[in-house]
Amino acid sequence: MEAEIILEYGNASIAEAVARAVSPDNSKTPKGLSVKTVCKSNKVITRIKFDGKLPTFIATIDDLLSCTGTAEKAVQTARKFK
Repeated sequence: MEAEIILEYGNASIAEAVARAVSPDNSKTPKGLSVKTVCKSNKVITRIKFDGKLPTFIATIDDLLSCTGTAEKAVQTARKFK
């Protein structure tokens, strides 16, 4: 199974901050799972490949989106203090 998730932001600096926040997820993955996140301009692109059961694949996507939401909130909060 494969998924590509593309999130677009208002500017490249926000996209870069979100991509960096979720990129640690790229390093340690169980066997059969590949997660790669990159930033291109104002977009965060994540590609997920998994050779396993559908519920685990869906849980991985859900976890990524949850972490992304947390990163977005952190960026918004940090921008308020600038």
